[in-house]
Amino acid sequence: MNLPTKPLAGLKVIELGTLIAGPFASRICAEFGAQVIKVESPDGGDPLRKWRKLYEGTSLWWFVQARNKQSITLNLKHEQGREVLKKLLSEADILIENFRPGVLEKLGLGWDVLHALNPKLVMVRLSGFGQTGPMKDQPGFGAVGESMGGLRYITGFEDRPPVRTGISIGDSIAALWGVIGALMALRHREVNGGEGQVVDVALYEAIFAMMESMVPEFDVFGFIRERTGNIMPGITPSSIHTSSDGKHVQIGANGDAIFKRFMQAIGRQDLAEDATLANNDGRDARRDEIYGVIDRWVAAHSLDEVMAALNAADVPASRIFSAQDMFADPQFLAREMFLSAKLPDGKDFKMPGIVPKLSDTPGSAEWVGPELGEHNEAVLGALGYDASAIAELKANGVL
Repeated sequence: MNLPTKPLAGLKVIELGTLIAGPFASRICAEFGAQVIKVESPDGGDPLRKWRKLYEGTSLWWFVQARNKQSITLNLKHEQGREVLKKLLSEADILIENFRPGVLEKLGLGWDVLHALNPKLVMVRLSGFGQTGPMKDQPGFGAVGESMGGLRYITGFEDRPPVRTGISIGDSIAALWGVIGALMALRHREVNGGEGQVVDVALYEAIFAMMESMVPEFDVFGFIRERTGNIMPGITPSSIHTSSDGKHVQIGANGDAIFKRFMQAIGRQDLAEDATLANNDGRDARRDEIYGVIDRWVAAHSLDEVMAALNAADVPASRIFSAQDMFADPQFLAREMFLSAKLPDGKDFKMPGIVPKLSDTPGSAEWVGPELGEHNEAVLGALGYDASAIAELKANGVL
């Protein structure tokens, strides 16, 4: 039986990124069939190889972030290294890079040069503040983008300093915008017979774009959204509550019909029938009272009892999942959200599954993140370099 072709099969993506934003964008492309060639420095490669929990000296994150990619090493400070990169880019569809603006230009690899080399190339540029503006030359990690973009200001409790989410969400959201922009640019190229273009993603703007009604609320009312802990003022009830056995549960009963069912399920027919609570604005005006009712009910029951009652009443809710909870959960398992793979020494381990789920041309993980320069010979051989030429590049410190 012939397996379906992946949706991005036939596309060649060159990745010059390190750490999170650029590599996550190219990982998505690789999972859905693009040939992704990751260009790394011969001097240790991507720093992500050494981030967080290490197995036999290599990050477990690396094995996921670089899955389905080919790794080659190039010293881009060496003229021969830049010439190899130009050959790669001359036949590529997408370049993904997350250097500080100006780095590629100093190497003689700016957009004007690359566009002339390959007019159909789409260049995705991920940076802290974008390719223009007074801050473009400043360094900017995801944490800075989250701060400037507005996310950190509203995250946490009102009587404490702002907090971060537990992952590098700013980088990952920027990566998603990068992939969206690349696919839109490819669509334009395909439909209009046009040329490639630059997709300019700033980390702070990637976060800023997610900030819902923040801008018009300030512009029209002068309202500044503040930190509010687990609740969302203006949307009631939706919060986290603690059960009698010390477990935490998120309950989202902010729909009008849902709220009524919820109150009936917990024995508060009076609140279910209260006309002033029939709509969200009325409930939000009495949110402290409502949250007190819910807190007391949840605290009087075990998590299993709470979830059983809410599921029976068709009220959206979830326990707060840890990784351990996920591994045993039927929904995660049914959706194949854990893929079996092997580490380089043969040890079995689980990787996160593929998102999104495509019905006819699904993505997959074919291999884990490669060793540094693992595909030098294969990639350079396909460019026309024979064994002696590759040996010369190695001797010259290019690879």
